[in-house]
Amino acid sequence: MLIDSHCHLDRLKIAPDHDSLVDVIAEAKRRGVDYMLCVNVRQQGFEAMRDRMASFENVFLSAGVHPLDVKEGLEVAGLSQYATDKRVVAIGETGLDYFYSPETKAIQQDCFEKQIDVAVEVGKPLIIHTRGAREDTIAMLKQGHADKVGGVLHCFTEDWDMAKAAMDLGFYISISGIVTFKNAGELRTVVRKIPKDRLLVETDSPYLAPIPYRGKENQPAFVRDVAEFVAEVRGEKYEELAEFTSNNFFALFKDAAKLVGR
Repeated sequence: MLIDSHCHLDRLKIAPDHDSLVDVIAEAKRRGVDYMLCVNVRQQGFEAMRDRMASFENVFLSAGVHPLDVKEGLEVAGLSQYATDKRVVAIGETGLDYFYSPETKAIQQDCFEKQIDVAVEVGKPLIIHTRGAREDTIAMLKQGHADKVGGVLHCFTEDWDMAKAAMDLGFYISISGIVTFKNAGELRTVVRKIPKDRLLVETDSPYLAPIPYRGKENQPAFVRDVAEFVAEVRGEKYEELAEFTSNNFFALFKDAAKLVGR
């Protein structure tokens, strides 16, 4: 079993309708990907995402506002309501991105703080996007007592010090197809050091397709390629890595574990 711990199925151009999405999920299953987490980035898009995924029992959901979508706003009561949906296993994707949008720093921090509060209130882990904001991300997680619910730094591209600081707060580190890129040597060094009980794998589909699919739209089936590459980098067998990253997923996302009877 393998799990794509972070994807955006509702944004796939190759799956504009239900039947094509069925094919995408079937291809993932054919390659051993049994479950996937479809991550929300716009609060206004949550209901459409939820409805589109309704017929796929192996797809879990999150609810949140991405730091690059904060201008569209966050309505806390509405987010808290979405979080009560039994298929919503996490809050996010939230966090800070000063690399692409430094001009929205203040509103990013406000939205991040509120989403941490919601996660702690409802007892669900956080999915964190962070870029160019290492110190503030860790500081705000500490200030908001995010260690009470934990979470994951997804599509990790930061350094070992940040990975360790996040893991000290009970967070997991998720590795995407970026690890396969030629210029990802520093990331591969970090990947070798992450403890087995803190590692996840993902696609961030439809973005960042791993080698050998660069230039194509990413999809959950390709998490198999990410996992195989990560296993090779770490000197582990693929089957072993698939097992412990799947166990980690259900250890973190406890509501997902309940849904599948684990």
